[in-house]
Amino acid sequence: MAKENMDEHEPLLIKDKHRKRAEKFPNKSLLLAMFAACIGGTFQYGYNISIINAPTVYVQNFINQTWTDRYHADISAEVLTLLWSTTVSIFTIGGFIGSSIGGTLSVKLGRKGTLLTNNVLALMAALLMGLSYPTGVFELLIIGRLLTGLNAGIGLCVQPLYLGEIAPTQFRGFMGMGTSIFITLGLLTGQVIGLKELLGREDFWPLLLSTTCIPAVLQLLILPWFPESPRYLLIDKGDDEGCKKALKQLHGVNCDNEREDIEKERNNLASFKAKKPWELFGDRSLRWQLLTILLLNASQQLNGINAIYFYTDYVFRQAGIPDDKIPYAAVGTGACECITALTCGLLIESLGRKVLITGGYTLMSICCILFTLTITFQHASPVLPYLSMMCIFAFILSFGLGPGGVTNILTMELFTQTTRPAAYIVAGSVNWLSFFFISMVFPFIVLGLQQYCFLVFLAICSLVAVYIMLVVPETKNKAFLEIQDEFRSANNRKGRGADGSGTTLLSTPI
Repeated sequence: MAKENMDEHEPLLIKDKHRKRAEKFPNKSLLLAMFAACIGGTFQYGYNISIINAPTVYVQNFINQTWTDRYHADISAEVLTLLWSTTVSIFTIGGFIGSSIGGTLSVKLGRKGTLLTNNVLALMAALLMGLSYPTGVFELLIIGRLLTGLNAGIGLCVQPLYLGEIAPTQFRGFMGMGTSIFITLGLLTGQVIGLKELLGREDFWPLLLSTTCIPAVLQLLILPWFPESPRYLLIDKGDDEGCKKALKQLHGVNCDNEREDIEKERNNLASFKAKKPWELFGDRSLRWQLLTILLLNASQQLNGINAIYFYTDYVFRQAGIPDDKIPYAAVGTGACECITALTCGLLIESLGRKVLITGGYTLMSICCILFTLTITFQHASPVLPYLSMMCIFAFILSFGLGPGGVTNILTMELFTQTTRPAAYIVAGSVNWLSFFFISMVFPFIVLGLQQYCFLVFLAICSLVAVYIMLVVPETKNKAFLEIQDEFRSANNRKGRGADGSGTTLLSTPI
């Protein structure tokens, strides 16, 4: 290969090590930008998942009363269940649609522009859900939930893109953990606000559901003060001056290394346009990256975390916690997951992505075995209900330390600028479809297997841990082109082994 071609494709291995050692945490500008992006992004996802739980009975009563007033007949139990299930599950349908269009919007409107525009959906949803009770139209509640799902789907797709692209290489993991931290913070906030001491009473449920407008307003007030993604400005829009200003605002005056990384990536991608999601499946050079994000995003929903939360109330009752105190114990699980996400953010740059996610799935596998045993022999000893409760917290801790936080970061890091938006569309679609699938199928799994359903999750967690250990490289402190080069080398070796000719079986030079 000619020397100039070698130089063009050479990964970025030269770093300013002295600067890295001097900076242990992101600067104030980066932290504020992370808050501005996350408060109206993934915070909304966690918040809207949790706040619908508290007013369940009140909303069902509202639907029942509205139906009776409208049709002068009592609603059947089947129709009421269908309407309530639709109200809850349509959130996932909206999320799937949102994730399918989020990547495209991020290319057309920019990362920051899409996040700001996305708040219109949250404000419309808050208005519709708030008006559903005074107008006596429960359909507004369903439409509002659909819009919150759209908002969450777009946010989950675009916000990690923005965080990953504004972060310096040495802080990319820490900044990427903002996605997980704010999801868990949203879940916890929704649980707390849903308590009866706050907005969890029957009179307040329309106001509770309308509070989704508050994070949207906060983002509209704060995010405009921060720049668009420097990578998007330079690589996608060719705005050299805008990129310089953005880097200076976000990274300070010492931003030469990041500027060099971005320019190197632009030169490598000069002849390539942003790929469509379906084009990823036809590019053999991306097959292992694509398979990895498909597996990780599906297993993030199918690893048993939803099953753990399903069994939480039962385990708490068996441990002697009164029914009226169980919501407070549930807040404890939310706080546990939030603290774990924060801990993962502090550890990810020192331990690396691979150690955390492999260790997380391994610990979850162990918890599946122990939880199955403690639930099976629940009545054999008064100690076992408490051991079951310990297993719940251990499983949540393991999930938060690994799969809960690292999955989104790897989706960001395994692709370059032209393939990343499409990769997020694919990853988000798989994640939401898996969420919908487990929501629909899990009750039947529990009915058929009861506590032995955790053996299914044991198999999933174990297989994913082995796959990550064997296939996924460590991405800590590596430039995007450097990570891509590792996969390209692996593809080259597999290609040579497959045809025995030593030729490179890649569809692109990247």
